[in-house]
Amino acid sequence: MPNLAPMSSLRRILVIAGGMLLGTVLATLFTHSALFQRWFGGRELAESSAYVRDVLRIVNESYYDPGAVKYDELTKSALRGVVQKLDPHSEFMDESTYRAMEEEIGGKFGGIGVQVETRGGRIVVISPIADSPGERAGIQRGDEIVGVDGATLDQGTALSAVVSRLRGTPDTKVSVRIYRPADDRTLDLSLSREVIKVESVRNVRVLPGGVGYLQITEFARPSGEEFGKALEKLKAGGMTSLVLDLRNNPGGLLTAAVDVAERFFEKNELVVYTQGRKPEDRDERRASGKHAPLKMPVAVLINSGSASAAEIVAGALKDTGRAVIVGERSFGKGSVQSIIPLGNGQGLRLTTARYYTPAGVSIHEIGVSPHVEVIMSPAEDEQLGRQRARPDITDPAEFRERFGGAPVQDRQLQAAIDVLTGLRVFDQRVAQATPR
Repeated sequence: MPNLAPMSSLRRILVIAGGMLLGTVLATLFTHSALFQRWFGGRELAESSAYVRDVLRIVNESYYDPGAVKYDELTKSALRGVVQKLDPHSEFMDESTYRAMEEEIGGKFGGIGVQVETRGGRIVVISPIADSPGERAGIQRGDEIVGVDGATLDQGTALSAVVSRLRGTPDTKVSVRIYRPADDRTLDLSLSREVIKVESVRNVRVLPGGVGYLQITEFARPSGEEFGKALEKLKAGGMTSLVLDLRNNPGGLLTAAVDVAERFFEKNELVVYTQGRKPEDRDERRASGKHAPLKMPVAVLINSGSASAAEIVAGALKDTGRAVIVGERSFGKGSVQSIIPLGNGQGLRLTTARYYTPAGVSIHEIGVSPHVEVIMSPAEDEQLGRQRARPDITDPAEFRERFGGAPVQDRQLQAAIDVLTGLRVFDQRVAQATPR
């Protein structure tokens, strides 16, 4: 009879070794959780993708109108819905919308010149661009665009679709229906599209008392360079203090905001940082030190139309004590949108992080509060916008005849000038009292 003991021992050894090997594999999988998540997360993505694919196929094959269910258009509509559900600032961009976005970032495009966003399914004006057809027609921040060229905009109409309708070849007409909640009335406007070349730094001048003044209308690629040239002009004109007007500035590029703000900071000082979903996603933007920091009293003007990049600049200067903030609480858009090319000329604007001021304060849905609060009524703000856009009209009678109302006093600007005057007097007295 053969001896079976060695075979049994070998079998036991193989079982034990197999158990050890399986345990090692499982331990490795759970230790490397990223791999584990990738396997099972990938399965969830595959199942969801298959589900969407099945729905697209059913719609394509069964909907009564075959011309309305081409896969390309169905896919674009599905992607718009997916991204639009996330927040008002994320957006899937088809070819025309992506091209328009690139033109706007570059500082030149054709349209009526209004900055808009989605709020609660409505298309709301953040701010009209200075000296644009929209501003000259009287469009105000807070107005809702409810119709374009006779077509009513339904609740939830994609922002990209509205922007595409408003933009077009210069000198062509577009009719826009506006609902103004402040007055509970509807306005029908006929506008002529123009090439909207955004001159981001405007109205550069030295006011009495050596107060330099400039307005930044938005933060585009050229803003930092334009701001530097404006400062040199003001210094040559005898500037001893500065008013930086960011009212109705809807924002723009983070890099442009840093280019402007770093003019007030020492090299390597923190200007702003962004934080994404992971701790390692923190991205700090620090002053490059290319320019000597501006050393003089500064006041920054903001209002509820100051958003995004404008709030970054105001928040950085406020946090570090480099400026007095005057006006009204800002809009409160503190989220970061990354532009992701998708191919075929399409792209994705996706919220990937939030902005934080140097002190670690998030401005999202909170805004920047002023040190000195001066509230302007919507009517005053509208008239001031006209005055800033047309500084060439200095005769009150001519202004009243052209715009249907008398010029108004810019109480916010006057408050900023008063603050700077007080700081200058204080500095002089401190200097006089300092032993030498």
